[in-house]
Amino acid sequence: MLLERFPRVSLSHAPTPLEPMDLLRRAIGGPRLWIKRDDCTGLAQGGNKARKLEFLLADALAKGCDLLITPGAVQSNHVRMTAAAAARSGMKCHAVLERRVTETDADYEENGNVLLDELFGCTRSYVPGGSDVAAACAAAAEEFKAKGAKPYIIPGGGSNPIGALGYVACAMELIAQSKQLGISPTRVVHGTGSSGTQAGLVAGFAALKSPISVFGISVRHPRQKQEDMVFDLACRTAEYLGHGGVVKREDVFADDGYVGPGYGLPTPGMVDALTLLARTEGILLDPVYSGKAMAGMIGAIRKGTFDDQEDIVFLHTGGSTALFGYKQLFLKR
Repeated sequence: MLLERFPRVSLSHAPTPLEPMDLLRRAIGGPRLWIKRDDCTGLAQGGNKARKLEFLLADALAKGCDLLITPGAVQSNHVRMTAAAAARSGMKCHAVLERRVTETDADYEENGNVLLDELFGCTRSYVPGGSDVAAACAAAAEEFKAKGAKPYIIPGGGSNPIGALGYVACAMELIAQSKQLGISPTRVVHGTGSSGTQAGLVAGFAALKSPISVFGISVRHPRQKQEDMVFDLACRTAEYLGHGGVVKREDVFADDGYVGPGYGLPTPGMVDALTLLARTEGILLDPVYSGKAMAGMIGAIRKGTFDDQEDIVFLHTGGSTALFGYKQLFLKR
């Protein structure tokens, strides 16, 4: 009922699986562990952005647009999936890629998501790290308009109230799956960056009066900034849903202890966590988001943050394609 009035296209293979991680639990102890496989959404190798793009693309098409413009880091999962969504709908795509990671090699610049951007026909321009990417996207839109295009700008990560509806949908899906499995998850753990995924989950659980909380692991910003971003967008998303006022500040949490030296920059904990999950569950994470999120979840378990009788759900947001841009981290391990 929450989402019926919003335009939506079909891009994702939903519901995505909700699976136990018994071998990981055996390796690290702690609570019962589950993984929500949003790496299996289908579009362009899968990932969380497919859910957001279902609503964003519908809005673009309803407005008669023929070009999607969006920003991201060079190895952006969001850009890869936006480019694929554009191709699938007969639209063009242009990405403004921000050089947030400065020390790179040929694999980072040409492999992984960049290779797939090229295959999907996405044109690209580059700006230095720290640039005003919203302004750069607006400038690109004006250039394309002058050539006769009808551009639609999608913000970084698809993180606005329209895109966040995708994770309201995921909250609804997770509640239904949990009932089917006879489990009562207490928390969803995931990597939080542009804030749309966490904001959508927080708004969705609040609107549905669910007791499930969201345990964000920041991959870029300090805790206060990340939480402020999420809270602002969660409130705006709830308002957009017609449930204004349901989100409380205490509903928003983001642990900034696993960012390391910065966005997209590896940490030993990320490498260890990613490798451990691959060798216990046969599941691939990514080095920017879900790898650091897994390191954060393992760290919380080892600190005793969670009760051993809890059911904890790890939301896998996809992105393993980026591993090919970071291959030197994982050779000869």
